[in-house]
Amino acid sequence: MDPEFPIDKQSARRTFGRAASSYDAAAVLQHETGRRMLDRLDYVKLQPQRILDIGCGTGVASEALLRRYPKAELLALDFALPMLERTRKRGRWLRRPRCLCADLDHLPLASQSVDLIYSNAAIQWSRDPAGAIAEMHRVLRPGGLLMFSSFGPDTLKELRHAWSEVDGFEHVHGFIDMHHYGDMLMSAGFADPVMDMEHMSLTYTDVNDLMRDLKAIGAANAAQGRPRGLTGRQRLLALGRAYEQFRDPDGRLPASYEVVYGHAWGAQQRRQGDETLVPLDALKRERK
Repeated sequence: MDPEFPIDKQSARRTFGRAASSYDAAAVLQHETGRRMLDRLDYVKLQPQRILDIGCGTGVASEALLRRYPKAELLALDFALPMLERTRKRGRWLRRPRCLCADLDHLPLASQSVDLIYSNAAIQWSRDPAGAIAEMHRVLRPGGLLMFSSFGPDTLKELRHAWSEVDGFEHVHGFIDMHHYGDMLMSAGFADPVMDMEHMSLTYTDVNDLMRDLKAIGAANAAQGRPRGLTGRQRLLALGRAYEQFRDPDGRLPASYEVVYGHAWGAQQRRQGDETLVPLDALKRERK
């Protein structure tokens, strides 16, 4: 995240809370990246006892993870309580997510207490992404898996450029490059980090449809450097005119997303002061 425009967490929490009822209908891209992440678990040999879904939203992925791992306990974490009120209804009676209303920057969990961390399109809402990744490493057991997605710098590049022609304010969040996420994983102590990226695009009839979708999923501008107050009619008209330069041959306006995927393993060896700690289970596995 651009350090000049850190996230206003209170504003982000309010907008996501208000979007709880409209999120699932509008979050087409977020649901698709979530499905692709779940598909990747087909290639992972892991039978977690406890799963943590960070930024669970309305709980679509939480429910899918419960089905995939029927013996696991699932903790669904989000900072917007109205989202969790929907998540808590997922699954079946006696087999539902345990919901935690908390911030991914300060996970309210014991160290080395989860086996799988799944986080789809959430870490971009951290005020300190490197610190959030360090928190994930803290709560992940040695040999456990972190799998996450986020967005890269080309995300909403058309909207960012169009707004730059209207005024000098920050209207679109800054997003972190894939390689920087890789560096954060290494610095936090994760093992075997893998990063990859793909470009996806949604198209719209006009820019107002895009703005409505962003509002419906709660992705309003929460940068602390954002303009305050309502966006006037004249500026919205100016935005629409500026966005027209991106209209494609089919007559549609694109909204680009650079989707970043990452996964890494909880290191079997951990540093504590001048000592290296090796779990007893890891030594047993090496002797077999």
